[in-house]
Amino acid sequence: MPSEEEYWGVLEAAICRKCVDGAGSGACLISRGTCALKTHLPQILDVVTSTYSTSIDEYEARLRSAVCSHCTEQSRDGTCVLRDTVECALDRYFSLIVQVVEETRMRGRAQEKL
Repeated sequence: MPSEEEYWGVLEAAICRKCVDGAGSGACLISRGTCALKTHLPQILDVVTSTYSTSIDEYEARLRSAVCSHCTEQSRDGTCVLRDTVECALDRYFSLIVQVVEETRMRGRAQEKL
């Protein structure tokens, strides 16, 4: 199984270069704190690697429960200004995050079998 650092490397390469909060080179330009992807990486990896579904909805429900519910940006009623205004990088790129983590995990499994 890939390490957290390996997952971060592939996520950074796939997400940060495309992120609207970045410089196009992977450098983060978020001015309001830290990137939710980096801050919550262990929880995100747990959500993705422990969810088995063909629907992104199941992954998102688990993300809301495991990560968003502990985020200071989300209100008690479950609403989130950053998510509602598409300013949360984690929410904005979550489908791609799931894809990258799943592909990385599959490559890790294939390498273990060699």
